[in-house]
Amino acid sequence: MTIGVDDDERAFPQLEDGKALEESWLQICSRLKGEVGEVEYRTWLTKIALGPVDGDEITLLLPTRFLRDWVRSQYGDRLSELWNQVMPAIRRVELQVARPGDPVAPPLALSEDPSDAVSIAEPEEAPRSAPEVRSDLVTALDTRFTFDTFVVGKPNEFAYACARRVAEKPSSVGFNPLFLYGGVGLGKTHLMHAIGAELVQRGNVSVAYMSAEKFMYRFIAAIRSQSTMEFKEQLRSVDVLMIDDLQFLIGKDNTQEEFFHTFNALVDAGRQIVVSADKSPSDLSGLEDRLRTRLGCGMVADIHATTFELRISILESKAAASGVVVPAKVLEFLAHKITSNVRELEGALNRLIAHANLFGRPVTLEATQDVLHDILKAHDRRVTIEEIQKRVAEHWNIRLTDMSSARRARAVARPRQVAMYLAKQLTSRSLPEIGRKFGNRDHTTVMHAVSRVAELMERDPAFAEDVELMRRMLES
Repeated sequence: MTIGVDDDERAFPQLEDGKALEESWLQICSRLKGEVGEVEYRTWLTKIALGPVDGDEITLLLPTRFLRDWVRSQYGDRLSELWNQVMPAIRRVELQVARPGDPVAPPLALSEDPSDAVSIAEPEEAPRSAPEVRSDLVTALDTRFTFDTFVVGKPNEFAYACARRVAEKPSSVGFNPLFLYGGVGLGKTHLMHAIGAELVQRGNVSVAYMSAEKFMYRFIAAIRSQSTMEFKEQLRSVDVLMIDDLQFLIGKDNTQEEFFHTFNALVDAGRQIVVSADKSPSDLSGLEDRLRTRLGCGMVADIHATTFELRISILESKAAASGVVVPAKVLEFLAHKITSNVRELEGALNRLIAHANLFGRPVTLEATQDVLHDILKAHDRRVTIEEIQKRVAEHWNIRLTDMSSARRARAVARPRQVAMYLAKQLTSRSLPEIGRKFGNRDHTTVMHAVSRVAELMERDPAFAEDVELMRRMLES
């Protein structure tokens, strides 16, 4: 291969040789991508650009010293082997950091389909590079957790709005960091994955997501392997860093210090940080004061415990996506019984749906209680007459005082009879004790209410279903 060399002893190949060089580089890139995988290839190798050729040596250029050192240590020998195999005239490969004025061919836009034609685009037409996902340091984003699949309600609407703002304009949100906090299973991790998914989709932004636990383990590994500088430079070069479950760093002073310095470096460089924890910064006792202060300087967004309406919305959304018909009564039952953890609520519904698909049976209240007996048992508690009265009054939209009043209108008397029936079914109280709780009524009145409700349940399936739903939500 004849290569023209200018007075500076280095020149980019002439056009005819340039085409051969491009074709050889394409083959090498395709083989590397097959060997190391899509994520690792995109992370480390897409930024390599063809540099000048000097005799039997080709120079490959990378944008940063860190990236050059990493590619040299991890892939240098393999690159030399592949160049020698594909183009025997190239015997040596030199990796350098690109300098202003270097003759450079832009990085190849390697197609997802190897059969597609691949070419070197003009600089102004080159596609934006994919966001760097640091595969050896970063937990993969869960593609199920997007903004579209996040159900918004009063308890989480502020946190959702803040997360969307970061995903849309990470470089100009006006607050840094975004600190999300709330109890287990309320959606903090979902929002963080949604931010990452949105940024990756938009492109041209490097995103790093990991749990605080993984941050600590990787930091320890870097110390042991004497590669702390690489660890620091990797995390401090991203555009958006997201750390989940920060409370894990409580009591781990050295890791806290490293995170504090990483935090400062990113903020000073104008990069965005998103953090989650189970408590607000001021309540995270065990974190260094300087770290808690810095965390509290950004936007602190609380995700409150779910309301009944939000739980119903979440269940309806998940049920609709599954394609399985889940009766409204079942959704109401689950929303009443599992109140503290959305993750557990969704898990219960998923189990019901899987059972229905596996056995080809419809979802019913009876099947729900059988399939979820272990989950429901964990939420069981002693039922009181006061709670029965309150739930029944809410369900039939009457005042709680009507349970003990002398009013005899059917709109009041029927719910009162249902409450007496449930008190007899779900508590160990005697008939006279139940009567006293309902305005000092006689035990014969309670007996009449119990028999009347039982009779109506036999005659009216809809009424029976209402009473059964109330019983299942209340029973211990």
